[in-house]
Order: sequence, then structure tokens, then C-alpha cells
Amino acid sequence: MQVIDRRKALSIPPMWRLAFRPFFLGGSLFAMLAIPLWIAAWTGLWPGFQPTGGWLSWHRHEMLFGFAMAIVAGFLLTAGQTWTGQPGVSGNKLIALAVVWLLARLGWLFGLPVALLIPLDLLFMLGVAGLMGRMLWVVRQKRNYPIIAVLSLMIGADVLVLCGVALGDDGLQRQGVLAGLWLVAALMAIIGGRVIPFFTQRGLGHTEAVKPWLWLDVALLVGTGLIAALYAVSVALQQHVALGVLFLAIAVGHLLRLARWYDAGIWRVPLLWSLHLAMLWLVVAATGLALWNFGVLESSSSALHALSVGSMSGLILAMIARVTLGHTGRPLQLPPGIVGAFVLFNLGAASRVFLITEWPLLGLWLAAICWALAFALYVWRYAPMLVAARVDGHPG
Repeated sequence: MQVIDRRKALSIPPMWRLAFRPFFLGGSLFAMLAIPLWIAAWTGLWPGFQPTGGWLSWHRHEMLFGFAMAIVAGFLLTAGQTWTGQPGVSGNKLIALAVVWLLARLGWLFGLPVALLIPLDLLFMLGVAGLMGRMLWVVRQKRNYPIIAVLSLMIGADVLVLCGVALGDDGLQRQGVLAGLWLVAALMAIIGGRVIPFFTQRGLGHTEAVKPWLWLDVALLVGTGLIAALYAVSVALQQHVALGVLFLAIAVGHLLRLARWYDAGIWRVPLLWSLHLAMLWLVVAATGLALWNFGVLESSSSALHALSVGSMSGLILAMIARVTLGHTGRPLQLPPGIVGAFVLFNLGAASRVFLITEWPLLGLWLAAICWALAFALYVWRYAPMLVAARVDGHPG
């Protein structure tokens, strides 16, 4: 099926032909710089300068709604073309969306007044949800409507955070950020459940992918959505045994999916083990939060970073490394240094989750350095692909 006008598509500068290009590049550059900047500010190496709401508010919001949502936008608005047969977002619309995203990031960092920042920040989120929703609605693709529901709830979570910043309410900010983080986990459950078995089948040359258990996928989505809702209303900010049981059930469910997807051959294919490890970090996160709710762990911070760093960001790095190759017409062969990026990233995640409990400053800086190097390697190797036309001459 001819999705787009080929001549018109090829007349657009390569950078603006599909959403993965500006958002993978912009999100990765932002990630590469933001974490070292945050650690420098947190340890007092950047005195006197404050972003909107202060450094902690900036870090919480921007790593989720700035970095992660940029990658989500790039992935969904690109995949939507394949899913629906509708033309992907490109050209002037894509430029406008990218400019809004960039202005919101600069506004947060350089202290734009909250009254101006709120509409600018929400405009990006509304734009992503609206553009994606339109693509699905035109063809009435009900299978993907849950993605729009999650994106809409993400806007609600962002509103909570922005209200917290405007009111100087730290609790409200935490509610919004943690609700948003678990909504991203819901997206990971949906998308990961579709692509990881398929990628594993293709990567290992199997004839069939592992068939999903629909009841398990639905249970994980509902359970994860419930956790997000409980964070949004602040219930999950306090320890509850019942919450521990829910987190433990989420951990068991994801571990069961991983066990069904597992094949020893994945360890020969970095594009596969990086995906499986990212989902394993989700098991670690849910288990840690279960133990915190049971009173076994003193703090939930490490478990939450197992989710935000190890799982969410690990899946991001693994996915953008693969998707960029496919959508620029290249074979699925990693450029030099990217296997090292995967290793560095997971070492940094382990440092942030485990090492920090014994050596806080060393753990933080080691995690930040590994993170920055991993995304720097991605930018170094993939930026030339993202700004150039497909190697096979096709649009996109």
C-alpha cells in the first residue's frame, strides 16, 4: 500500500521526514547532558543557578516528561504510520512539535515563569496525544486506543506536577511524577509485550514468536494502571502491605513473561539481550517496591530508580538503537561502540540502584558517567543516520 506521496516526502529535508529523527536525537542529547548537570547541581558544583521550581523539581519532571516523552513521541508517531497506513507526522507539523518540545526544555532550565511554562509544556504533550489519536481514529484502530488513554493520563500526571511547582507543593509533584512513571511502565508493558517476542523470533531465526497470554497482558496493564492511580492520589506514597502484594504480583507477572520469551540465544545478539535486561529491571523495581511496602527496605528510592533508569531508560536506549537502523534502511547490525554503550548503561543502572546504598557519592557519579557515556556513544554513532536520508532511497 502506498502510504505517502513519494515525491512530496523526498522533498522534505531528511531530519523532518519522520518523528523518530528529531526526537531520538534531541532526547538522547538531552539525556547525555541532563544527568551530569543534575549530579553537579546536587553535589554543589553548580551554585547560584536555579531552574524553574528548583533542581529537584527540574530533575523529576524533565527526565520523565522531557527526555522519556520525547522518545515516546518519536516512537509512536513513527510506528503509527506502519500501524494505520496513514502518513506519519512530518514536515512543518513535525518541526512545530519539535520546537515546542525544545522551548519547554529551555524554559524549565532557564527559569521561565510558571505561568508561561505551564501552557508551553502541556502543548507538547497535547500535540503528541492529538496527532497520535487522529492517526488511530481515522482508521478506527481500536486495538491501539489504550495507547491514547495512557497518553491522556500522562497529560493529567503532568498537570499534577505543574500544579505542584506552581503551588510549591513537593507532595503534589511526587504524586504526578510517580504516577507518570508508572504510566510509562504501562506503555512498556503494552509495547514490550508486542515487540520483544517478535524481535526475539526474528533475531534468532525462529519460525514463530511466543504467543502472548492475553489474560496476563491485561492483568499487568490493569495492575500497572492501578499503581499509577494510587500514586496520583498519594495513597502509594505511604507503605501498605496490600500495595506490597500488588507490586509483588506485577513483578511475578513480568518475570513470567520474561521466562516465556527467554531463549539462551539472546546472549549472542546485543539488540535482544538489551531489551530483555530492560524488562528484567522492571521486575527488580516492582520487587524492591514490594519489599519497601512490607517494611523490609528503608527507602523506595533505589527501587524507583530501577524503574526509571534501569527499565524505562534501558528500554529506550535498546529500542532507539534498533528502530533507528530499521527506519533508516540499514541492516540490524550495531555500529561500533554500541554494545559497549549497553554494557556501560547497565553498569550505571546497577551503580545507581545497588552501589549507592554503600557509597552514595561514588555510586551517583559512576552512574552519571556511565549514563552520559552510553548516550554519547549513541549520539556519536547514530546522529549521522538521523540527519541523513535513508540509505535505500525510500522516504522516511
